Amino acid sequence: MARVKRGVTAHAKHKKVLGQAKGFYGRRKNTIRTAKQAVEKSMQYAYRDRKNRKRNFRALWIQRINAAAREHGLTYGRLIDGLNKAGIEIDRKVLSDMAIHEPQAFAALVKEAKGALAYLKDTTPNAFESAVA
Repeated sequence: MARVKRGVTAHAKHKKVLGQAKGFYGRRKNTIRTAKQAVEKSMQYAYRDRKNRKRNFRALWIQRINAAAREHGLTYGRLIDGLNKAGIEIDRKVLSDMAIHEPQAFAALVKEAKGALAYLKDTTPNAFESAVA
């Protein structure tokens, strides 16, 4: 049976890890043992932060929608409630973009939402006025 020399595969593995560690500071970029740990940790951060990015963008869209809705006399929650009651299905990303780039279209959606919130007039006194101030 032939003898197996493993230098080629070991070198390839090391080269791969050190390539991923490119740009790291100090020994983390050129010493295989520390580079391996640093790359592993960076992968964990990357995985976690791919999830966090979605969370952060949704929060940003909601803040933008809330600011635009308040200019029309509604809060974010009342706007979303009104749109749901009106049967308008639009996601927050598009709604946020519309609030920034197409204010007339956003105003039309707010008007529809206010119309759908008219049911509050019958339920309790002053509920509609406080909701649609």
